[in-house]
Amino acid sequence: MPASHQLVVEADGGSRGNPGPAGYGAVVLDPVTGGTLAEAAEYIGVATNNVAEYKGLIAGLKAARALVPDGDLRVHVRMDSKLVVEQMSGRWKIKHPDMKPLAAEAAGVLPASSVTYEWIPRAENKHADRLANEAMDAGRRGERWERSSSTADLDTGRPAELPGSPAGPPGDPVAGAAKVRAAMAAARPAAAAVPQTGWGSAPDLGAPATFVLLRHGETALTPEKRFSGSGGTDPELSATGRHQASCAADAFAARGTVQEIVSSPMRRCRETAAAVAGRLGLDVRIEEGLRETDFGVWEGLTFAEVRERYASDLTAWLASPDVAPTGGGESFAEVTERVSAARDRLVARYAGRTVLLVTHVTPIKTLVRLALGAPPESLFRMELSPASVSTVAYYADGNPSLRVLNDTSHLR
Repeated sequence: MPASHQLVVEADGGSRGNPGPAGYGAVVLDPVTGGTLAEAAEYIGVATNNVAEYKGLIAGLKAARALVPDGDLRVHVRMDSKLVVEQMSGRWKIKHPDMKPLAAEAAGVLPASSVTYEWIPRAENKHADRLANEAMDAGRRGERWERSSSTADLDTGRPAELPGSPAGPPGDPVAGAAKVRAAMAAARPAAAAVPQTGWGSAPDLGAPATFVLLRHGETALTPEKRFSGSGGTDPELSATGRHQASCAADAFAARGTVQEIVSSPMRRCRETAAAVAGRLGLDVRIEEGLRETDFGVWEGLTFAEVRERYASDLTAWLASPDVAPTGGGESFAEVTERVSAARDRLVARYAGRTVLLVTHVTPIKTLVRLALGAPPESLFRMELSPASVSTVAYYADGNPSLRVLNDTSHLR
């Protein structure tokens, strides 16, 4: 047996809801022929995309290690998660506490000097992506993922073998298939409980927690379409924005349905919320999780200016929810985790009540995306006007319902 083995691991993970029902997939490949040596996939219950991607990496590394339990092993990892690739390569800091133990587990499978990482576009990671989706589909059915075919070579029917390893005596599968089975077993954690979703059997789920999502009114930056998040200045409402807030207040007073008001801590939201609260005679509670994305050094710039100055960073940001804006901003994945946590707190606090949430473009789009179970790229396919209203209801069985999106009738 050669002193050193070279293997390629491709891994992926996904979450239908982020967080939501999640699974991972990983495949170990022969770097010379591209042939599949091992596959691993598993439904992992409710988790985020980042958690699922890290678990896919861990499963792939364990599968590779099991194929070469002794001797020198070199693994080249290919993933479409910029976050995982950059963090495991040591170029990005690991900020989120949930990611640190997963990164440590991945680093412990093989010596750091034995593993290299490469980011690839999602289109080049189809094998692992397919396995992750198969695992999520199996979990939805209450089943465990099972490989659809053996590791036998499709042309010869012979068991898969490691490059350079002895084939063993005729008819002896130990050199290939047994190792593959061991890799899959090592990579597969215990089955997680499958959440029951879909049409509930209860005839009456009671009144939902209804979130009326009001985007703040215009600021001086809004008509110029400049990045305005939580990492730059904290602009006040313009004259137009104050008029929009007043119109919204009139509309909510006429409807008489809002029972509570919660606002982002940003000034433009607090001013918009105050206009409504004054008409309804309600107090305003501040929720930090509803603040806008931190856009780093892009704050205050137009899209064209960012494209001119930070072209490669902008391209990467548009291509992956795990990539943060230049200069320490927040990725869409990080914003999703923050907004999801705020949503869960508010749903628990205001069960059965109608709550006005005064917030920003990204948090509103994120809440809508999660309610629909839509992919991250859907954030770029929604229009949210200043002072527009969207509505999502959250029922007792955990299923949300999108009722309104970008309603501006109160401004006309």
